[in-house]
Amino acid sequence: MPSTFESTSLPGVVLIVPKVFGDARGFLMETYKRSEFEAAGLPVALVQENHSRSLRGTLRGLHYQREPKAQGKLVRVILGEIFDVAVDIRADSPTYGKWFGATLSADNRKSLYIPPGFAHGFCVTSPEAEVIYKTTAEYAPDHEFGICWDDPALGIEWPVTAPTLSERDKVWPPFPAR
Repeated sequence: MPSTFESTSLPGVVLIVPKVFGDARGFLMETYKRSEFEAAGLPVALVQENHSRSLRGTLRGLHYQREPKAQGKLVRVILGEIFDVAVDIRADSPTYGKWFGATLSADNRKSLYIPPGFAHGFCVTSPEAEVIYKTTAEYAPDHEFGICWDDPALGIEWPVTAPTLSERDKVWPPFPAR
């Protein structure tokens, strides 16, 4: 059941479109297959899985973990729809400060792989959404950091102007210029 791995405008960020087999009973799809991820050049060691539920207008992010605990994330939606964003925060990258966004939903069944060295965030665009993401490193609170979601230097085109934010997400600093 091969998936399609689509490159994006940010090297290393990959949109994954699974092959879905459906009939009158429902559907079946593979959401992760080590050999396919390995063949596509993506990490095969996913060590933690998280599940969140959020209401329309909730924005979570922009989050990342610093080295040596940087995380890659494999993100998918099992209920509802989100606008998912990756921001390149690798200081030596030609795409430093650039972002990529994609709509992920239970209907389109796409996943987004975001490698270490990127900040991640998403906004819920349906009445509610449940998001599952696997990570390449375990959560390490001492290495956690974030960037202000609406920093004009990034110019992210979020689908909301006044999102619901956590107290922590309200106070992240702006994106550092080079």
